[in-house]
Amino acid sequence: MLLLDITPLSLGIETVGGLMDVIIARNSKIPVSAARNYTTSVDGQKNLRISIFQGERDLVENNRKLGEFILKDIPPMPAGIPKIEITFIIDADGILKVRAKELRSQKMQQIEIKSTYGISEEEMAKMLLDSLTHAQEDIAVKALLEAINEANHIILSTTKFISQNHEIFDPLVLDKLNRYKENLKESINSNNKNAIEKAMRTLNVYAEPLAHQAMDYQIASAIKGKSIGS
Repeated sequence: MLLLDITPLSLGIETVGGLMDVIIARNSKIPVSAARNYTTSVDGQKNLRISIFQGERDLVENNRKLGEFILKDIPPMPAGIPKIEITFIIDADGILKVRAKELRSQKMQQIEIKSTYGISEEEMAKMLLDSLTHAQEDIAVKALLEAINEANHIILSTTKFISQNHEIFDPLVLDKLNRYKENLKESINSNNKNAIEKAMRTLNVYAEPLAHQAMDYQIASAIKGKSIGS
């Protein structure tokens, strides 16, 4: 009989809203490596905290923290522009290495976690049982947090759009867009997923043609005065 070493619980990092994003899934054969790409959520962010967790729940607060480190000196860029690759590597000895690398600047930082992520069979069994017991609850909480994250991104984008295009549109048009944005903010406070999604749809329906108009204006401005040579 061939016995294989496997990861007893999933390993991942904390993302916006306290969610657990799995990078190496439970029962993966060791040695193993996996990577995922992430970005920043704040304009001009220079440092990014990477928190590593072990467990099967959707919220990191219900999982086991293994360690953390900071990726420093990221070149300041608008939110969403940096490309940060997070790599998890477990070698044949069971040592976990986590590496964060900003792909544009090549800035890199890593941490090594040895026996600290080992866990007793009793603890593992309890964590697995908890993940099954709270499965439906976790699904609902995760869906709400994902809706809130998306709404916050739309609010940030809308604020930038209004600021950058106030010369293009009639003030009444942008005032209405701003009201939809404020309605979306209020819906977040309700902690009601359906209300948040409805407010997002309403804003997006109104904003989409404005975005096309703004793009057409920018293209026309860019080529204004230029002519094709003979």
